[in-house]
Amino acid sequence: MPPAPANLLADLPVASPDEDVSEILTRPDLRVERIVSTGQASPPGFWYDQPWDEWVLVLAGAARLQIADAAVERSLGPGDHLLLPAGTRHRVAWTSPDAPTVWLAVHCPPRDGSS
Repeated sequence: MPPAPANLLADLPVASPDEDVSEILTRPDLRVERIVSTGQASPPGFWYDQPWDEWVLVLAGAARLQIADAAVERSLGPGDHLLLPAGTRHRVAWTSPDAPTVWLAVHCPPRDGSS
């Protein structure tokens, strides 16, 4: 029998200096995480540059992502999602300090199969 349903917006952690990352599902070549941000941003000068694709969805709250070489930051609110292909340099520029920003992040191999 399958386990009872869970809710990604339930049992949110209290605000802390660090984001809260919870692994929801892992399989070979797949990882799904719930990330809760409470005002965090990437450190100045830090860029994610991952060898895998990452699809992110904001379930609650608000955030801005900065993509290297893009003229403007990407604003995300509830329901907004974005695919960050492998090798896309990006950073979290801002998350709302007033209410938790809840992300769903899916990490998987790039479409071309390289990693």
